[in-house]
Amino acid sequence: MNSIPACQKCHSTYTYEDGEMFICPECAHEWPKITSDNMEGGETLERVVKDANGNRLQDGDTVTVIKDLKVKGSSLVVKVGTKVKNIRLVDGDHDIDCKIEGIGPMKLKSQFVKRG
Repeated sequence: MNSIPACQKCHSTYTYEDGEMFICPECAHEWPKITSDNMEGGETLERVVKDANGNRLQDGDTVTVIKDLKVKGSSLVVKVGTKVKNIRLVDGDHDIDCKIEGIGPMKLKSQFVKRG
C-alpha cells in the first residue's frame, strides 16, 4: 500500500496528492512525489527553475526583469527591461544569483524574470 508522507516542513499528517505533487494544507508546502527516500538506485532529483513564462532556466542564461523591483535596504530600483547576464541558479526562496550592472550582486526570484 502506498502511504502519503507527512509534510517535510511542518510535519503535518494532513498532506494530500495533487497530480505529481504532495501538498500540505497547513503550511502550503508542495514537493514532488519522487523523493530521495523512494528513488531506486542511481536516480537523482533534478531541480527545475522556470521563469515567469514557464521557460526552463539554466546556469549562464541571460534574463530580463519583468517588474520594477525595489532593492531591500536601499533606495535603488531594478527597472523593468533590465538585462541580467550569466545567472547562477541556487537553492532557496530567491533562486537566481547574479550581478546587475550599476547595483552589484543580487538574488532574484525566477517569477520576476523572463529568459532572453
